[in-house]
Amino acid sequence: MKNVVWTGTWVAERLGVELVGDEKLSDLLGLALRRNPRRAHLLVSNVLGKHVPQSPSVVYGHGFALGRRVRELLGAEGARAAVVLGYAETATGLGHCVADGVGLAPYLHSTRRPVPGVDTAGGFEESHSHATSHLLLPENPALLAGAGPLVLVDDEFSTGNTVLNTIRDLHARYPRDRYVVVALVDMRSAADLGRLAEFATEIGARVDLVAAARGTVNLPEGVLEKGQALVAEHETTESTESTEPADSRRPGHPGAARVELGWPRGLPDGGRHGFTPGHRIRLDAALPAMAARVADALPEGARRVLVLGFEELMYAPLRLARELEQVVSAEVRYSTTTRSPVLALDDPGYAIRTRLVFPAHDDPDDGPGERYAYNVAGAGFDAVVAVVDSAADTPALHAPDGLLAQLAEHTPSVLLAVVPSYVPARLSTERSSMLPEPLRGPAFSSYAPDEVGWLLQDLSDVTLEAPTEEREEAIQSGGAHYAESLPVEYQPSPQYQELFHTALGTSAARIAQAVGAVTELVLAERSPHPVLVSLARAGTPVGVLMRRWAKHRHGLDLPHYAVSIVRGRGIDANALRWLAAHHDPADVVFVDGWTGKGAITRELTEAIREFESAEGITGFDPEIAVLADPGSCVRTYGTREDFLIPSACLNSTVSGLISRTVLRSDLVGEYDFHGAKFYRELAGSDVSVDFLDAVAAHFPDVADAAVAQAKELLATDRTPTWEGWAAVERISEEYEIHDVNLVKPGVGETTRVLLRRVPWKILARAGAGTDLDHVRLLAQQRGVPVEEVDELPYTCVGLIHPKYTRGATGADGKAVTV
Repeated sequence: MKNVVWTGTWVAERLGVELVGDEKLSDLLGLALRRNPRRAHLLVSNVLGKHVPQSPSVVYGHGFALGRRVRELLGAEGARAAVVLGYAETATGLGHCVADGVGLAPYLHSTRRPVPGVDTAGGFEESHSHATSHLLLPENPALLAGAGPLVLVDDEFSTGNTVLNTIRDLHARYPRDRYVVVALVDMRSAADLGRLAEFATEIGARVDLVAAARGTVNLPEGVLEKGQALVAEHETTESTESTEPADSRRPGHPGAARVELGWPRGLPDGGRHGFTPGHRIRLDAALPAMAARVADALPEGARRVLVLGFEELMYAPLRLARELEQVVSAEVRYSTTTRSPVLALDDPGYAIRTRLVFPAHDDPDDGPGERYAYNVAGAGFDAVVAVVDSAADTPALHAPDGLLAQLAEHTPSVLLAVVPSYVPARLSTERSSMLPEPLRGPAFSSYAPDEVGWLLQDLSDVTLEAPTEEREEAIQSGGAHYAESLPVEYQPSPQYQELFHTALGTSAARIAQAVGAVTELVLAERSPHPVLVSLARAGTPVGVLMRRWAKHRHGLDLPHYAVSIVRGRGIDANALRWLAAHHDPADVVFVDGWTGKGAITRELTEAIREFESAEGITGFDPEIAVLADPGSCVRTYGTREDFLIPSACLNSTVSGLISRTVLRSDLVGEYDFHGAKFYRELAGSDVSVDFLDAVAAHFPDVADAAVAQAKELLATDRTPTWEGWAAVERISEEYEIHDVNLVKPGVGETTRVLLRRVPWKILARAGAGTDLDHVRLLAQQRGVPVEEVDELPYTCVGLIHPKYTRGATGADGKAVTV
């Protein structure tokens, strides 16, 4: 068996440096020399992904495991209240991974890049570093002001000076009871071991330390001077004899090919200004598609691929590399460029074998200078994917002596992926002033202008429709989000239209009473002068009806707006900014048509929490008011019965001729509302106002019953039981779907499945009557079986099978699930 040489041998033998401690210390660390007046040696981590290319799963796994240990230390309650802070530049990615391991912990890292217009929330010095000043630039200063534990993450814990400087500065501004220090390696000397406990006593707080390995570096007398002499000697040699193997260079190689990642708009590129659990969810959802785009761009037959991050931009490239590792057969490695000058020596006992030197390309505040990429040249990579943020995508990056040209000399293929640099919003009032006024009918929608203002942008001239089968395949394969396209609008047959009018005639009074009850609840419990904000589009007819009830019964002229919310993407943040600038958020009441399993209820709660954390704007109540709550997901409802609401039977032709909302990065900019289309051409089939008028005509008849129902509800325990969610989970497992998003409970959601998706089968409660006539008709038209089920908690449930294939067809010749 071939002996593996420890990558600290060269330095240890020449300087007399000794690394002692845990057995795994030598696996985690190597040694190198650097040009630094304070410390000659450098501990080079093999698992950090900075200087040494490593498997991204190994890099992520070490950080995540440390986060799990922090979670165990703090307990579930402490972990929920924790904030994680990482150090630039080396530990920005490590801190992210620790935050992932902790769980729902927001993350911030220090930065050496000032950002104009962003106030500094703190700063400190890293005394041993080549670049000492750190800035804290959270978009929301309240991120650091909480009372929960602060978790500080660095790659190594040596003297403790950096951590103590940080805690001292932050504790003076935002005192708290507990701090946790996290490092890959605890390398404190015997003299430094007691400093942390002394410091904790000094500030009156608990300070814990979590590390993957422990040890120390024994340094002989005069090691600094000896190390500096070695650096000077070998740098002279390096200036005349390149440390990069000559056979690895490829002169005249073409430049980099650009890969468009499709980075989600508005998603921060990292933790420089804060990264919330909601951001992490969005990134997780987008990674498969982004990795697929990179995989498609790799050269055929590539066996070894490096994803190269950029200085503080470590986490996004790491997650991309880790995802890529799952989908390609090539060996994937990950590392990043750095500001840190380290001597390179081509010796197996030395941690830094090769060095690429290139000019800084992000217009740094400290002026032009050298930057470095280590252990890339000569490493046999068939392709290098350079990932930078847009602030670093400058002419210097593409210059003849720039990073891309340097990489092209050592690999057959260079790809460039650019992540948009996240720039925090200025004051919300400034941002809201850049937003347009709401769209209103008749220019946008067939509703009267005072009935609803649409906080949307008009995309009527954009082709967004795709065949239902193609959309289903793209959505389930992860290639597209459902909000990036629109289904072709269902055109009801005369038989179906007749069924709608029949249903409306029999249910209008029932709907009117539910409208009255829920409106009375809102006025009694939420606000005497509420601002109705319906979730487009199913909530919009209900919002209009609630507005009409308030005017009919109480003489109130309530504001009503429609906004977009997208599962997996959250509510339109610009719409919230506009609302906060024009109304008191405490008066805002979100309105929807009905609940199914409560997915949108959960989505709205998380989105509001994330918005308030990021913007510092509070007061929005995320609880939705609905006409019907068969899933028992909310407290404010007109009824919990699962019955036919005729507006669920149709699409735009009962919702003001407005499409469902669209969120696509190339169409929705930083200061845009989400989009939608106005189907003017369908005016001949429009029954939107007919539906409203038919229901409102029953207001006088049901007024007393509605008020009595509201009083009864006010005296009732309406705490959500989430029994609908439990039922959906049970159905998902029983029918071997294993994805609750593909189970659509209730009459309204089942109707949507039949109109917009590719259904597998319909479950109907045994004995269900006329409420399901339109469902049975649609199912027959689409060749979808209807299965009667005893003890179904809903009137019906629509199922979308996850194993969707384009080869299977139904009775109508269209693709179905198999």
